[in-house]
Amino acid sequence: MDGTVLVADDDRTIRTVLTQALTRAGCRVHATSSLVTLKRWVEEGRGDLVISDVIMPDGNGLEALPEISKMRPDLPVIVISAQNTIMTAIQAAEAEAFDYLPKPFDLPDLMKRAARALEQKRRIPSAARPGTSEAKEAGDDLPLVGRTPAMQSLYRLVARVMNTELPVLITGESGTGKSLIARAIHDFSDRRNLPFVVVTPDDLTPIDGPARILSRAGQGTILFDEIGDLDSDAQARITRMLDSLTDPAPRVIATSQNDLSRRIKEGDFRQDLFYRLGGVTIPVPALRERLEDIPSLAEHFLARAERDGLTARSLSKDAIELLRAYPWPGNVRQLENTIQRLMVTGAEAEITRSEVEATLGTPAGGPVATSDEGEKLSTSVARHLKRYFDLHGGTLPPPGLYQRILREIEVPLIEIALDATGGNQAKCADLLGINRNTLRKKITELEIEVTRRRKLM
Repeated sequence: MDGTVLVADDDRTIRTVLTQALTRAGCRVHATSSLVTLKRWVEEGRGDLVISDVIMPDGNGLEALPEISKMRPDLPVIVISAQNTIMTAIQAAEAEAFDYLPKPFDLPDLMKRAARALEQKRRIPSAARPGTSEAKEAGDDLPLVGRTPAMQSLYRLVARVMNTELPVLITGESGTGKSLIARAIHDFSDRRNLPFVVVTPDDLTPIDGPARILSRAGQGTILFDEIGDLDSDAQARITRMLDSLTDPAPRVIATSQNDLSRRIKEGDFRQDLFYRLGGVTIPVPALRERLEDIPSLAEHFLARAERDGLTARSLSKDAIELLRAYPWPGNVRQLENTIQRLMVTGAEAEITRSEVEATLGTPAGGPVATSDEGEKLSTSVARHLKRYFDLHGGTLPPPGLYQRILREIEVPLIEIALDATGGNQAKCADLLGINRNTLRKKITELEIEVTRRRKLM
């Protein structure tokens, strides 16, 4: 490896490690903790590669990239950051960084990337994209957080496909965040100011349904949510619709929790439709496959609840360990709902292990506790309510208990009923014995994410 590398990081240990490793590899190294110094070196023509942190004492490394690019369009920059969210990867891609690595990084991996950067000339950056600040602000609330290799690979893939024309198929279990990723691809792309159309079963029923979908979408984005649940007629309509696309065409994204390859073998999914949808496939890992991300996700949800006006609370060390030990069959959505409940069901500043156990209904990360066979629902509810009161050690729970308990019962009741009826709201309303308009109102009030459950039939 040959060349001069400029290293900018406020952590002296990281500067020392990188200096030693790059020097042993044959490079010359200039290291600094100041962005001002880094930009001066760049302006003076020093360096063949920049390795920069994001958060620096005198500025933001990502925000400095456009200035560096203007001074030296051919100078590659590798961004390293402890802010391990999808937004960092997207911002790095938008700023035309050569590469992005999360902290803590793997040194041999970074060395390989540095070697590639030194061998290639960085392409001249395109004009700044409009709306970046709006996208950054909107993305601050995305629960796509994690430093595990699986999530970092996902972030980089999302950033790379964001402004391509290729169709995207997002796969993963229910509750992993597939629809969020689809929305992020749209919201941070050049199409962000154009329509984002989520196709519903009703949209596909009329003969002119596909034409209406295309008219609504224009040059924006069309999302087929849980496309694996489509019946053969709907699959045929969408296949014909995609075949009729002419430039300029909308971006097509689909999500599926089903194994479409298996569905094809079983004769339940059209192979030609699969080929039209799978330009790029983005697999989303289940939460149990990235348990190391749970503390960061929990902190994200706690902070968001606090911004929404709830009293600030934090998780004890034992509570975090219990969260990490739980299998999370409902994935990130279940974790988010759990944190929301913990924010409103306790009065103390710190969330204890016993509170988490009571909320999850599981001791020490074991399987969810079930009631004794034959136990009446009222008896089970009474037992959980008594435990909830006992958690407060003789003091009364926060006000508003009646509505909180009703919500705790209504949400799973409606969600399970929707699942049982395949997302058909008319059947679900009939099953529950309520008016369909009442069901729709409940879905809105309780913020039930019905689009992830509905089957396109």
